Amino acid sequence: MNIPKAILAGFIATLVLSLLMIAKSIMGVMPGLNVIKMLAHMMGGPPMLGWVAHFVIGSLVWGIGFAFLYRLLPGASPWFKGIVFAIGAWLLMMIVVMPMAGAGLFGMHLGIMAAVMTLVLHVIFGAVLGAVYGRPAVA
Repeated sequence: MNIPKAILAGFIATLVLSLLMIAKSIMGVMPGLNVIKMLAHMMGGPPMLGWVAHFVIGSLVWGIGFAFLYRLLPGASPWFKGIVFAIGAWLLMMIVVMPMAGAGLFGMHLGIMAAVMTLVLHVIFGAVLGAVYGRPAVA
């Protein structure tokens, strides 16, 4: 297990996810689905606190968690292992975080597309996480 590499992989995957979230927002797609606002509201702070939490969770919690579970995850390729891991993270978000944020189980108060969109974003996050973590070190 390589913790620095895991944190870097988590950070890069979170950066890619964040850029997709910003693009979604700019295009006006599902404006009610704003994870940064949800996180900030849950912590009682401004949106910047939501962004900090988003990167801490993505880089440290999910990055290190992925490294810890890497050998146990099914699949031969790192990117596939990342997708499997991220689907687990998505399920946790859907059954714990979304209800805590007032969006209901699987975000159903926001409509079915909330669950679908967050799943797609998590799959992309996982693929990037796994691909970066599984990349051989450059000498």
